[in-house]
Amino acid sequence: MGSSVWFALALSALAGLATTIGSVLGLVVRKPGPRFMALSLGFSAGVMVLVSFVELLPSGIETAGFPAGMMSFFGGMVLMLLLDFLIPHQYKGEKSDGLRKPGSPVLMRTGLLVALGIGIHNLPEGMAAFAGALQDVRLGVAIAVAIGIHNIPEGLAVSVPVYAASGSRKKAFIWSFLSGVTEPLGAALGAFLFMPFLTPVVLGCVLAGVAGIMVFISFDELVPVANSYGHEHLAVVGTIAGMTVMALSLWLLG
Repeated sequence: MGSSVWFALALSALAGLATTIGSVLGLVVRKPGPRFMALSLGFSAGVMVLVSFVELLPSGIETAGFPAGMMSFFGGMVLMLLLDFLIPHQYKGEKSDGLRKPGSPVLMRTGLLVALGIGIHNLPEGMAAFAGALQDVRLGVAIAVAIGIHNIPEGLAVSVPVYAASGSRKKAFIWSFLSGVTEPLGAALGAFLFMPFLTPVVLGCVLAGVAGIMVFISFDELVPVANSYGHEHLAVVGTIAGMTVMALSLWLLG
């Protein structure tokens, strides 16, 4: 494989392993402030939405054509919707306090189910970072950063109940780590599936599909979770900030 492929795989691995940051936060400070969480999740949503509509979807339509690009875009959203129906995962801010009562085996089950759900949802995210990096290094970095930011509370959601139930920091960290490992696995799967057939049209469809995945994640998960922390307008302030920073970076990087 070429250096660009290895770079794309490395980016997706770093994004996925951001769950370990959330795990460490859950074990050390237990709960980051709600203002920080609302702003950071909103910021991640802003980055994802702007990248999707300014870079990914236009690139997909340009190379694959409007009908194929739009079908891929909505197909990405439908894929994530099906995953949410089949394998729901919750880590909303208002539910985290209920995960701190120690000693219950239900907590361990909760943590493991969240880890499973997050792990499966991370597969298409890994493909997203991989496809973006193949198209453009700066685009891949932007996607990886946005995904990494939103992976932090996911790691927190896994580590808190597992640690509360088991009293073992090691177990909490391992399960959080494993939930993030699926992201580079998704990238590797994308490389295995797409590289032999990676024509410009196929890459265009993949980029448009990735845009659909990221828009769905932003509107269905990141913004609602940011709002769940109860601080009015912080989520939208974070979203605007994320869009602004992303727009400036795309402009400066040309």
